[in-house]
Amino acid sequence: MFSEIADGYETFDHVASLGQDLLWRPRALWALQRFRRGQPEVRRALDIGCGTGELTRQFAREFPAASVVGADFTGPMLAAAARRTRGRRASSRIGFVRASAGGLPFAPATFDVAVSAFVVRNLPNLDAAFRELRRVLRPGGTLLTLEITEPPSRLVAGLFHAYFDSVVPWLGAAIGRAGPYRYLPESLRSLPPRQQMIDRMRGAGFGRVVAIPQSSGIVTTYLAEASGSL
Repeated sequence: MFSEIADGYETFDHVASLGQDLLWRPRALWALQRFRRGQPEVRRALDIGCGTGELTRQFAREFPAASVVGADFTGPMLAAAARRTRGRRASSRIGFVRASAGGLPFAPATFDVAVSAFVVRNLPNLDAAFRELRRVLRPGGTLLTLEITEPPSRLVAGLFHAYFDSVVPWLGAAIGRAGPYRYLPESLRSLPPRQQMIDRMRGAGFGRVVAIPQSSGIVTTYLAEASGSL
C-alpha cells in the first residue's frame, strides 16, 4: 500500500491537509527544542517511518550538528526519500536505511533523539515499538511522535471527521489511489487516546512525557524523555 503511493505522497499530504502539515512538523520540532532545553547538543537522530524524508530533512536543517538516519520498511518510499534529499541542504548529514520499528538494526543508546510523523497508528504492536525506540535512545534522550488525534471539541471533531472520513478518501479516488487513502481514517480508530498514549510511553521506559495539541487537537505532538535505565 505504501509502495503504491510513494511518488505522490508528499504532494497529496499537502493538498489533503490544506497545507497544515507544512506547519505541523516545524511546530513539533520547535516544541522538541523547548522540551530539550538545557540538554547536550543533538549529535545522532533517528526518523522512524521516514517515508519520503520530509521530517528527516527538516530535522537536519533545524539541528545543524546532527547526523540523521531515516528508517522505513517500504523500499519505494526510501528511494523517493533519497531522490528528494540528494543535493539538498544538509544532505551530507542524512542517510537512509530499510528497517522496521519493531526490530531496529542499531545498538542500544545509539541516538540522542528519535522522531516520527504520522507513523505510530500504522504499527501493529505499539508497545513493542515504543520499547524498541527506548532501547536505541541514550538515557535522557528524547522521543518525538507527531500524530493525527481525536479533537476534544465535539464541534471540531464533527467537522474533522466529515472531512477526514469522506473528503480525503474521495481525493484519493480522484487520483486513482482510493484504497490507501480510505485506510487513513480507519487507521485513526486504532490509535489510543492521548492519556493512553502517554501511559504506554511511560510503560515502555520513558519518564517525563507531554502531549501538545495543534490545530484544535487535530494533531498532537508527543514528547518523551528516556529514563535512566531500561
